[in-house]
Amino acid sequence: MEIRKVGVVGCGLMGSGIAQVSAMAGYPTVVREVAQPLLDKGLAAIDRSLAKFVEKQTLTAEQKTATLSHLAPTMRLEDLSECDLVIEAIIENLEMKKELFAELEKMVKPEAIFASNTSSLCITEMMVATRRAPQFLGLHFFNPVPLMQLVEVVKTVVTDSAVVQAGLEFGRRLGKTPILTTDRAGFIVNRLLVPYLLDAVRALEEGVGSIEDIDQGMKLGCNHPMGPLTLLDFVGIETTYYIAEILFNEYREKRFAPPPLMKRMVIAGMYGRKSGKGFYDYADPKNPAPNRSLQR
Repeated sequence: MEIRKVGVVGCGLMGSGIAQVSAMAGYPTVVREVAQPLLDKGLAAIDRSLAKFVEKQTLTAEQKTATLSHLAPTMRLEDLSECDLVIEAIIENLEMKKELFAELEKMVKPEAIFASNTSSLCITEMMVATRRAPQFLGLHFFNPVPLMQLVEVVKTVVTDSAVVQAGLEFGRRLGKTPILTTDRAGFIVNRLLVPYLLDAVRALEEGVGSIEDIDQGMKLGCNHPMGPLTLLDFVGIETTYYIAEILFNEYREKRFAPPPLMKRMVIAGMYGRKSGKGFYDYADPKNPAPNRSLQR
């Protein structure tokens, strides 16, 4: 199960990061996007990221050039036909992912491994869109991919043990720390993280503390790098809400149910940093102010 050539489908925030670390590790990497402007945007993001590494002297100019030379951008799925590993990193929509894997099944060599970067969707449901169930797994990277050290390797009930080992070794070759988990909604990280974030929103709803006091409590009391409400704004409130809905549908436990305040924020377009307002107001991005309209 040696991986020599890697394919990445999607060159957005996650896909471009995965393609970058794959190329940095020396893998010839085909990265596919559906339109040239999207491909150009992703490649520009990779170039900027590599330039920062050079600026910080953690990468040489020669290594940056070598990394870029390992990338083969394309808009044709057919160009992934000879890849040994194809990682899907498109929108979090199960039907779209299944359609993509069904198309890839027709054109990628039969011995290749398929993987999804999903953070919450069922790997098994994607797997059945192909005829290579034993060669299917999840590879869940974290944002920003070039900086975050973790990758969750997700096995289904039928993933071949050699494929699992290949996934773990691939993570190590990228300089990541891989952890192994099973195909249950949320895997390890989101299954533990999301209830914590939802409880922070409930604490705010119930008047337990102010936005800044809840955040300061967890930063200083638990030595977290940022508070839960700041983290929600960073990740995207609508993203966490969507993941929570998936977790609740799987487990039917109250701890995974999105609080009413969160639902109303999403409806109102308060997504956090990306929309300019969430639990904090980012009118001055360098000095975000608590969004007082959310407090009792």
